[in-house]
Amino acid sequence: MIDLRLLREDPDRVRASQRARGEDVALVDALLSADERRRSSGVRFDELRNEQKSLGKLIPKASGDEKAELLKKAGQLAADVKAADAERDAADAETQELLLRLGNLVHPDVPVGGEEDFVTLEEHGTIRDFGAEGFEPKDHLELGQLLGAIDVERGAKVSGSRFYFLTGVGALLELALVNAAIAQATEAGFTPMLTPALVRPQSMAGTGFLGQAAQDVYHLDKDDLYLVGTSEVPLAAYHMDEIIEAERLPLRYAGFSPCFRREAGSHGKDTKGIFRVHQFDKVEMFSYVAPEDSEAEHQRLLAWEKQWLTSLELPFRVIDVATGDLGASAARKFDCEAWIPTQGKYRELTSTSDCTEFQSRRLSIRVRDGKQVKPLATLNGTLCAVPRTIVAILENHQQADGSVYVPEVLRPYLGGREVLEPVSR
Repeated sequence: MIDLRLLREDPDRVRASQRARGEDVALVDALLSADERRRSSGVRFDELRNEQKSLGKLIPKASGDEKAELLKKAGQLAADVKAADAERDAADAETQELLLRLGNLVHPDVPVGGEEDFVTLEEHGTIRDFGAEGFEPKDHLELGQLLGAIDVERGAKVSGSRFYFLTGVGALLELALVNAAIAQATEAGFTPMLTPALVRPQSMAGTGFLGQAAQDVYHLDKDDLYLVGTSEVPLAAYHMDEIIEAERLPLRYAGFSPCFRREAGSHGKDTKGIFRVHQFDKVEMFSYVAPEDSEAEHQRLLAWEKQWLTSLELPFRVIDVATGDLGASAARKFDCEAWIPTQGKYRELTSTSDCTEFQSRRLSIRVRDGKQVKPLATLNGTLCAVPRTIVAILENHQQADGSVYVPEVLRPYLGGREVLEPVSR
């Protein structure tokens, strides 16, 4: 959530942010009104309580008609205090509810617009010309079947659409990717973490995934627990309700977890293969830093993602995501999109978001710097979303006979294999 003081001091900035996101600008004025009622009702409550305390001191000293009058007044005052308390609580609840619906303030450099209004910042690698090499590229699903690596038919039989099995070398390729990603993150100073896949409502809400993203989240009603769509959620909530000493920052974690997404808004999109699925594994970077360091940390996370994709020898581009496609928590987001040959376009493989103080305020995570205690900044960055990375590797590194070249960074985790060979023709 944003700072209410900032809202009061510069409501036009918050309105502009909402407008850029394509969100309801009227929410800002509703929140300002609720906050004013919250503060005025709090003042009213304090005044009545002070009057009640003063009156309470007079009653024992009074007698006769004077005491009766004071007691009568005390009874009315008690009712007024109770009503003022209820009004204050109601105004506070309304303020909090509205505040939780407000997205983070977008960074001033973020391009304004929807999903297609991103700005391309960089391009890396060379896109292969398969025609010049004399063959038509196969898609990842055909390659996966040739390699005995992917089985979507039995995935659908067992669990339904958008589920799959990774088999044989496909399973080994996932393990290689995870181990290589964790090795890079560990070398960069991240603490490896295996995180829970189920979290409580306050953890999910605190990271901002129960607002506009709620339709994409799996909820277990019986237990009131949520399946995470990313280990960002448990990593953000890891220090919930804690005060962290400034000298411990930055704190960096690399979480590995299964991820679950309903893909509610993706009907008809990427229905073939394993690019968009309901369950997948992912290595996620997460940072806690001082607020003034968040932009620099954002660039560091992006640099680690670029290092990873470069090590996989994939052609990719970096985009500055537009305001309408940020997600509620992010003030700014960069995506790294790999080229997918059979689709003839770049597709998102990794992303990194600067969430500034938005999540830490919701989760009550603060930093103590000397005598000052204040919210800190949180950032996240996908290092390896496994299925999409497998898609990119298979399609970009395929050879005419259906075999697939193995990037050097993965070979130590695949028994030294330089090529993945077909198991059927």
